[in-house]
Amino acid sequence: MNFMNLFFPSSAPQIAQSRRKPLLLCVFASLREIIFTKIWFLVWAIMLLNSLCIHAQTLPELTPSTPQAIEKLNQGLQLISKGQLTEAIASFRQAIALDTNLAAAHYNLGLALRQQGKLQEAADSFYQATLADPNLALAYANLGAALLEGNNWAQSENYLLRAMELDEKLGLAYYNLGLVLVKKGNLDGAIFNLEKATELSPHAPESWYHLGMIYLQKNDSEQGKKNFQKAIEINQNYVDAYYQIGSILFYDKKLDQALQIFTKITAINPYYANAYYGAGLIFLRQKKYNQAQPVLEYAKELYERDNNQAQVTATEKLLQAISVDKK
Repeated sequence: MNFMNLFFPSSAPQIAQSRRKPLLLCVFASLREIIFTKIWFLVWAIMLLNSLCIHAQTLPELTPSTPQAIEKLNQGLQLISKGQLTEAIASFRQAIALDTNLAAAHYNLGLALRQQGKLQEAADSFYQATLADPNLALAYANLGAALLEGNNWAQSENYLLRAMELDEKLGLAYYNLGLVLVKKGNLDGAIFNLEKATELSPHAPESWYHLGMIYLQKNDSEQGKKNFQKAIEINQNYVDAYYQIGSILFYDKKLDQALQIFTKITAINPYYANAYYGAGLIFLRQKKYNQAQPVLEYAKELYERDNNQAQVTATEKLLQAISVDKK
């Protein structure tokens, strides 16, 4: 078997640290930014609740049940901070039952449902938040992100543009619009919006990562690598960015450097299957079959655990070829 023409998997395995999905902005328990594995969360519940009082003219008229509804909302936010997602959802629903016009309750319910993977319910909640407060830019931005993840690009773009009209400094909206434009094949437009997102949200590495992916599509691997490196400067554990750099080095035939990158990935995330697969390809090119076999076998185990059948099959073919070549 000719190991010189082998290719890397085009996407990260399911267990990858930072998944290539739309970013959703979370309004949970404090005033600092944090990054989770699937979604980008900005935690500013106190700020939002204050705005409900300061900018009351932009919200529906308060009802007699509103104080109790806000109490339930606060309970939900506290439960989120303790990791009690199911209980928090119940509290947000109770807040809505007490006051259907409480936009923050709809909004946070949407975030919590999205965290549970209930995409359609989350989108419905974000939509209800826009009805309760037509000026809540974050609700439009997150609704757009949810629709993007559901492959409804046209509606996603409309809601993201509305979010940007309401808040021209909302980096989240520019980021997700960039992803929409990638889907639509408008790479230059995507670059513009993602670069804008890096300016507005300088501590979020995802925009730099997706800029790197666009430049790879444009066959500019050098610029792509620079963007992946910027993502890593922000998040030194960004394994997807390391993986892309390792792949670039592999195709540039810088095998030892690529192997160092894949080894670093496994130190950060021991379950990142593509890193073992990449290391296995390097050993195959170097005709180090005894070293290639165990890492490829482990990659296959991880792919099986992730239900990534395409990569299981690809890895099995490599292992079978090693057995033939060793005879």
